[in-house]
Amino acid sequence: MEPQTVSLLIGLFVGLLLGLGGAGASYFVLRALGIQGARAKAQELTNTVRLQLEAEKREAELRNKTEFLERRELNEREMDEGRRELREHEARLEKREDALVERLDFISRKERDVENVQRFLAEQQDEVSRRHAEVKQVIAEQRDQLLKVSRLSVEDAKSQVFARLDQELARELGERVIQHEQTLKETSQQKAREILATSIQRYAAGHTAETTVSTIDIPSDDIKGRIIGREGRNIRAFERATGVDVIVDDTPGIVVVSGFDGIRREVAKLALEKLIQDGRIHPSRIEEVVTETQSEMDAHILKCGKEASLEAGVVGLHEKLCSYLGRLRYRTSYTQNVLRHSIEVAFLTGMLAEEIGLNGDIGRRCGLLHDIGKAADHEMEGGHPKIGADLCKRFGESQAVIHAALGHHDDLRVEFPYTVLVAAADAISASRPGARRDTLEKYVRRLEDLETLASSFPGVEQVYAIQAGREIRVIVDSQILDDAASAKLSHEIAQAIQKELTYPGEVRVTVLREIRATSIAR
Repeated sequence: MEPQTVSLLIGLFVGLLLGLGGAGASYFVLRALGIQGARAKAQELTNTVRLQLEAEKREAELRNKTEFLERRELNEREMDEGRRELREHEARLEKREDALVERLDFISRKERDVENVQRFLAEQQDEVSRRHAEVKQVIAEQRDQLLKVSRLSVEDAKSQVFARLDQELARELGERVIQHEQTLKETSQQKAREILATSIQRYAAGHTAETTVSTIDIPSDDIKGRIIGREGRNIRAFERATGVDVIVDDTPGIVVVSGFDGIRREVAKLALEKLIQDGRIHPSRIEEVVTETQSEMDAHILKCGKEASLEAGVVGLHEKLCSYLGRLRYRTSYTQNVLRHSIEVAFLTGMLAEEIGLNGDIGRRCGLLHDIGKAADHEMEGGHPKIGADLCKRFGESQAVIHAALGHHDDLRVEFPYTVLVAAADAISASRPGARRDTLEKYVRRLEDLETLASSFPGVEQVYAIQAGREIRVIVDSQILDDAASAKLSHEIAQAIQKELTYPGEVRVTVLREIRATSIAR
């Protein structure tokens, strides 16, 4: 039961009690005042109470109706909200359903397209197979018909085809060589510069002058006085700082630096060039430039040693050994550069070791370090084999390398086979033609042999041997040889030089026509 209904009933009951109480009171009043007056008043009071009860009843009913209407309105709003959410949910479901239907239609179309493509590919494959069979049949028929018409056997036809192919390939060979050389030029510029740098010239000057004297060009003879200084203080300071002799004579345009130590002579040459270029020549500046040049020279020597080890394929050398190795660049033995000699011995020893089944890496290491003692023989007592062995031992080299440095001159019992190989490679490098000073007759004969050999090829008009026999230039007849044939000719001449002549280092063969074709005989 609702609280409002209970309140209404309680009010009615209280009103009834009040009415009854009022009636009882009226009764006694009426009896006291008189029955007629009492009845009239009682009736009036009863009417008043009834009217009050009816008013309260109507008010209670009105409140109940109002609350009922409010609850119904609230329920209707809640139902409207629920219906709206339900409609929105249905709309989303419908959209999702439409999207799924569209996706299914798209997948169905793709499946049909794939089936069509597979069917088309199968038809194309069948068509290709059929065409392939037809082509094979046509080729067989054509071959049979050609054999009947030409009256040649299969072997004769092959021989003619191969002969024609050889002719075409002979022409295309030169073009391929040109293309290959262009590719090498693009990818090997650094290597090409190194190959060009190996071209050397031999002078007719004496051995001592070649290995102990360096000349420095000066812009004017006025510099000579500044080099000498007041009362000779500049030249004395320079000689004291570098340990070389400076010769300033009447020879125009040059100053001579003389010394038996190649490194000191090179430091003196570079320092003097810097001073001449700078223009400030006085004792303190001389000491500063010489010290700076000495530091640069040490770094350069270390770089030369590392480059030599890299060229010889020897890795893991101690930095101090690399420095000693770089010093050999400024050391000569019977006009032969000791560093180049060491690299050559390294290659020869490595090849000999691999030929007899030994380790080529160890052989190259032994060959590269066999003369390392020559870099320190002016600092330590003893011959260069003992000094070299001590250096190798000090900087952690193996017993095979130490023994090769100590015994490569056959002055002790051989304990390692690499020592014998190093001794043989050392003899080969020292005794091969061109390694050391040749006589003038041998030099001229080598140039004549190069020119004669190159002139023997067809199409050659003139041949010139230049660069002390390190390069020959061939001028060809443009009416006989084209550019492709010229490229082929340069390789043929280089191959002939390698097979028929004995020569030091490399010989560059340059054929000149409308293009320049270059090859190297090694």
